[in-house]
Amino acid sequence: MNIILLGPPGAGKGTQARMLVENRNMIQLSTGDMLREAKDSGSDMGKLVAEVMARGDLVTDEIVIGLIREKLQGDKKGGFIFDGFPRTLGQADALAGLLAETGDTLDAVIEMQVDDEALVSRITARSTCGNCGEVYNDNTKPIPADGICTSCGQKAEFKRRADDNAESLKTRLMEYYKKTSPLIGYYYAKGDLTSIEGLGEIDEVKAAIDAVLG
Repeated sequence: MNIILLGPPGAGKGTQARMLVENRNMIQLSTGDMLREAKDSGSDMGKLVAEVMARGDLVTDEIVIGLIREKLQGDKKGGFIFDGFPRTLGQADALAGLLAETGDTLDAVIEMQVDDEALVSRITARSTCGNCGEVYNDNTKPIPADGICTSCGQKAEFKRRADDNAESLKTRLMEYYKKTSPLIGYYYAKGDLTSIEGLGEIDEVKAAIDAVLG
């Protein structure tokens, strides 16, 4: 099963993706992680990525599609979660072409709907475990008093992203609405889209996603 999780920054896509990896043996294809992995691999594609990043240039869609192609040709396990790609209609078309090329399918696109005001409140209160990336929130899931992450069980340094503030979030939301939100209509027209409430408790959102995936 291959899926896309859609939603604005802070909607909880990363948290839900990690749970899908753990519970369904899926593979999370994070654009950032793939680029870092390729850069350190020493492969031909990795050398190209390193050169582009060294110049300070943006990595092209062709490079990202090439990295995804390599993943699709490997162990598929329980399927793939596309994380951070596609972000634009052009990228969505490129992904559709790649899936057709490799004989894979896109089984679900899940939009995690959120309220902007509630999202700002959530984001400005969030921290992550420096070891495993588990997300905590000052209001709904405080950092453990003993400093031990409840997910990885290790003593951790809990970090806040520098751009997790109201002003930066507004900029990131505008970028999302301009470039990525058109994907909602794109996948709705294809009959692939299901929208769920994204601001519930983590287990409630998980249950809604499980209901979509079956």
